[in-house]
Amino acid sequence: MKLLSWNVNGIRAAIRKGFIEAISEVGPDIICVQETKARSEDVNLDLPGYEQYWNSAQKKGYSGTAVFTRIKPLAVLYGMGKEEHDTEGRLITLEFSDHFLVCVYTPNAQHGLKRLPYRIEWDRDFLDFVKHLDSMKPVIITGDLNVAHEEIDLANPDRNHENPGFSDEERRDFTAILEAGFVDTFRHFTKDPGHYTWWSYRFNSRARNIGWRIDYVCVSQKLLPKVQDAFILPEVMGSDHCPVVILYS
Repeated sequence: MKLLSWNVNGIRAAIRKGFIEAISEVGPDIICVQETKARSEDVNLDLPGYEQYWNSAQKKGYSGTAVFTRIKPLAVLYGMGKEEHDTEGRLITLEFSDHFLVCVYTPNAQHGLKRLPYRIEWDRDFLDFVKHLDSMKPVIITGDLNVAHEEIDLANPDRNHENPGFSDEERRDFTAILEAGFVDTFRHFTKDPGHYTWWSYRFNSRARNIGWRIDYVCVSQKLLPKVQDAFILPEVMGSDHCPVVILYS
């Protein structure tokens, strides 16, 4: 099985920039997409062989997630069942026979950390949500979690401690996910620095590899033996993020 997750920063723009061609080349069984910025009826996306599940924000052109899968799920849940979190289309959960798959687009704390209080509330409720799923069967969490966990996960940690995505509070909340029994699959296989999944459009950041690793695939500890590899595809263009992939049995 090959799972690919990608924040496309607008699915319609990504399609124009080669989304379908990139997907065809990688050949994933499941595609998890964040920041679709669209409703399914507004997108002409032809992916033969994939079932499509969309969770769009009430606000047009904002946020949103989608999952395209060759394996039909047993059930699909949109959101986490809390009205304060479920209007922005940030969460889709697919249930399969032996695990849950959670596609998430975590809220950004925003400039000046003005949305940090809400972000902390989201993080707490999201952790409760995935822990509840994990009590029933193993879980794969994938998507843009909008945090670089450790200093190794961004190019310039010293100047970003007070910025969204690297605040102490956000990093603490990601640590809580790991302490709850989930494993950051990329770091399980790769310990060295210089691997990122998002680059600013400014200052030629991507070409200079001045980036952040904020896109993840985390799995329940009991699923880890089935994960054969986890990697990043920085050469795949079409968004300011690149895809992340795991192979698992």
